[in-house]
Amino acid sequence: MTDTVTVVVEARDALADGVVGLTLRAADDGPLPDWAPGAHIDVHLPGDMVRQYSLCGDPTDVKRWRVAVLREPEGRGGSTCVHDKIGVGDELIASGPRNHFALVDADDYLFLAGGIGITPLLPMIGELARRGRSWRLVYGGRTRASMAFLDVLEPLGKAVVVRPQDEFGLLQLNELLGTPQPGTAIYCCGPEPLLRAVEQRCATWPLDALHVERFTPIAPDPDASDEAFDVELAGSGQCVRVPAGVSILAALEAAGVTVLSSCQEGTCGTCETGVLDGLPDHRDSVLTKAEQQAGDVMMICVSRARTPRLVLDL
Repeated sequence: MTDTVTVVVEARDALADGVVGLTLRAADDGPLPDWAPGAHIDVHLPGDMVRQYSLCGDPTDVKRWRVAVLREPEGRGGSTCVHDKIGVGDELIASGPRNHFALVDADDYLFLAGGIGITPLLPMIGELARRGRSWRLVYGGRTRASMAFLDVLEPLGKAVVVRPQDEFGLLQLNELLGTPQPGTAIYCCGPEPLLRAVEQRCATWPLDALHVERFTPIAPDPDASDEAFDVELAGSGQCVRVPAGVSILAALEAAGVTVLSSCQEGTCGTCETGVLDGLPDHRDSVLTKAEQQAGDVMMICVSRARTPRLVLDL
């Protein structure tokens, strides 16, 4: 179960063209739930919208959370709401933190950020810098003016490479990723074209080398199977039929089974559920390739089954 807390917007800052930062504190001025680099929170916005935002502040500050939000005029309305309606003093409900983008132990680290994708990487870089570990960041964006946190990154020196597209073109991924480097962990966050391009170029790297963070779902495979299957709940022995075109989550809710969920599109990780038997058909945007291959957890809001029956740890 994740924590839910009422927070107040303590400060609001313009971080770059089209990017606003919010500093949040608990409404009762108490400590906020702990978090580690890579974590995100769900923010409940007016209009029954719930959006996921990476925490980009200092994990040792137990009184404040910090998020940064890019205005996306073609989005679903969450960013526009934050930019146009949320101000200092406003109260919001937040839940989490959750972390499916945790910093693993590695010999070296390569961070690839595209635009607002810098946000979850900042606390990781701060942690590694404090530890004296080996890392480097390549940060791309449309223009220098659109890239947040350049002032924070500048003191970190040559480990940071800033590459605005209008000055340098697209990131040189072939140069960065052309030769697999054993022991190197790659962390990437940004727009979907960047994530796809990085995934393609990391196909020859070790399976667990690449870590990506998505807040928009991967496009569904139009040829993916949509057959019905059964789900057994290990705790009660109850068996629920999941029809074609219906998610496991929806089928369970229709059967009176309460399961914690949030985004319902496979991006937030709230509905992660253990798999005790059967093979999941993973369709989420959260788990790594290695985690999907292990098959011991799944996101039941979007993923289905490769076998006629799944036994879930519910």
